[in-house]
Amino acid sequence: MHARKRFGQHFLHDPVVIERIVAAIAPRPGDALVEIGPGQGALTELLFAAAGALDVIEIDRDLAAALRERHAAQPMLRVHEGDALTFDYGALAQQRGQKLRMIGNLPYNISTPLLFHLLEAAEHISDMHFMLQKEVVDRIVAEPDSRQYGRLGVMLAPRVEAHKLLDVGPGAFRPAPQVHSAVVRMTVRAAPPAWAAEPHYSAVVGAAFGQRRKTLRNALARLLDAAQISAAGIDPGARAETLSAAQFGALALAAAAVIH
Repeated sequence: MHARKRFGQHFLHDPVVIERIVAAIAPRPGDALVEIGPGQGALTELLFAAAGALDVIEIDRDLAAALRERHAAQPMLRVHEGDALTFDYGALAQQRGQKLRMIGNLPYNISTPLLFHLLEAAEHISDMHFMLQKEVVDRIVAEPDSRQYGRLGVMLAPRVEAHKLLDVGPGAFRPAPQVHSAVVRMTVRAAPPAWAAEPHYSAVVGAAFGQRRKTLRNALARLLDAAQISAAGIDPGARAETLSAAQFGALALAAAAVIH
């Protein structure tokens, strides 16, 4: 099957990379594995063999049909034809009776919105292993005061602990993408901090990084004044890239107190 540009398809084919990814995931019998975008099944066979059961979500109806035909004699490999961006992961976790382990070589054009959709179902997920554009992975795992540190990593940090596992060159795919890739492990935090659920967290982080060259005093002017920022234990003259996720959490709580 040919890769379709509208689905952002790049099929993984390098056996060494495939084996390294599966070894990093370390699937076990009984795991509730869910593979997003199995494509031609490069990871699918090994994942199913290790766990004995696998749910795959594939938006391409031709690829989904090919997977169903190939695994017709394996009822524990279930093919869900649909969009991973709207899929109900909570319902699937209830069907499986346990938390899900998410896996995927994600199309780069949907990776960020998909991560936020999965965060909405974080209570039903134990961990996620995803192939993403290397630049995106570097942003997810970045520490404060680094060039890659920004909104994406700060938004994910309260809910997951992220580690980059390996870099993958374009030659591992057909067709080869124009960018380098990387595999990231995101383990869902069992007890996220209380401020992680604060609705003002997203607004504070978005405002701060939306004008990252400005100080917090200026970037957050519509939400907090300098005195309120100081009262949260943060220097109003600091810039967004110097703050930890916990400090953004403190600002979110301060913004909530002001608004209420």
